[in-house]
Amino acid sequence: MSVLKSIEAKIEGLFEGVFGRAFRTHVQPVELARKLAKEMDEHRAVSVSRVYVPNEYSIYLSPDDREQFSSYEGSLVGELQEYLTEHARRENYALVTSLRVLMKTDEDLAVGEFGIATRTVEPPGGMAPSPPSAPQVAAGATMVYKARAPVTTEAVSAEELGVEREVVTLTVNGTRHTVDERSVVLGRSRECDLRIDDPNVSRRHAELRQEGATYWLIDLDSTNGTELNGRRVTRAKLADGDTITLGGTEVVFGRSLP
Repeated sequence: MSVLKSIEAKIEGLFEGVFGRAFRTHVQPVELARKLAKEMDEHRAVSVSRVYVPNEYSIYLSPDDREQFSSYEGSLVGELQEYLTEHARRENYALVTSLRVLMKTDEDLAVGEFGIATRTVEPPGGMAPSPPSAPQVAAGATMVYKARAPVTTEAVSAEELGVEREVVTLTVNGTRHTVDERSVVLGRSRECDLRIDDPNVSRRHAELRQEGATYWLIDLDSTNGTELNGRRVTRAKLADGDTITLGGTEVVFGRSLP
């Protein structure tokens, strides 16, 4: 048995018996391990001689799913860290510091759904070399997964479900912008998908991300933070008419059928 398979067996073994049966309608621990490895692969950043990956992984769980792990969370986190570390070793990935997994609760998630956010945390004193930016997925973005019995799958688009496509817009200072992509980065930089000319807005401030039929607002570690309807958020589910505040600029999110 390979090292990764052995660690997977240990993760599954944490929840055998009566406790394991309770997880059949909730998030499966071994699925967390596999999705964490997937996020690591998708956040690779290639330098001259190395392939860097994030060293911090935050798992967001619904309150009920988090409660299911309460008696075993410390052991589970340790096993997940070991799993990811071994995956990085096998793929010859580089880390700027030791890898860390964090468990967090998100009231917006339903039972069976979980989110994963990755980032690279510099060591104290900045002694390690800084990895290049990941080209495929923005740092700080949270990927959301939904478990479906008996097999866990990722959410699909409205078109794949045969549902009529909605018109999604972001209105900035009275100018309406149609959203045609699953991911839109907002910020002061000219490289952003939606540029906001505001000195209080970070260069890469926030992201609008579509996951299935849901749109999420994700703060990208901005300097002044991101607000949704007057409440500061790091990630939040969006609804038609919501007001997003970036610096001193208000952005109105809209979604409707054509």
